[in-house]
Amino acid sequence: MYLRHTASGDLVEILEPGALFDPCQTDVSGRFHAGEEMQEPAPFRKAELVFPSGEPLPRCWLDAGYRG
Repeated sequence: MYLRHTASGDLVEILEPGALFDPCQTDVSGRFHAGEEMQEPAPFRKAELVFPSGEPLPRCWLDAGYRG
């Protein structure tokens, strides 16, 4: 799955989708897809990621108390 990093505008390949869907985790492992060489995995804050279309991530992925 690819998401866009809001600060840089680059695409990020999400390496652990389960962590992305877990609202109790604030970071997710991924790597930038920019340039010609494969980048090293790094932690990304979920609050800084959006879908490639610019749509924000669902609230249930970010907030454990989204139903309250």
